Amino acid sequence: MLDLRPSCERCDVDLPPDSADARICTYECTFCARCAAEMGACPNCGGNLVPRPIRPPAMFELNRASTKRVFNADLLKR
Repeated sequence: MLDLRPSCERCDVDLPPDSADARICTYECTFCARCAAEMGACPNCGGNLVPRPIRPPAMFELNRASTKRVFNADLLKR
């Protein structure tokens, strides 16, 4: 089950669970589309960044999105 993290790890912009701008790697590192395009690959693992799937609204009752924000200001320098 994907965490659906709520923000970009690089610029901290909000990425709601239904955001088409969210990108993830195989470890679920989460970035906005703009940062993903600028970086080209995940700065944490080197993997590719792909659009994050959108969980159907009916499934949120069973599996809520994560509320834990992951932010690394050092990534802005990359």
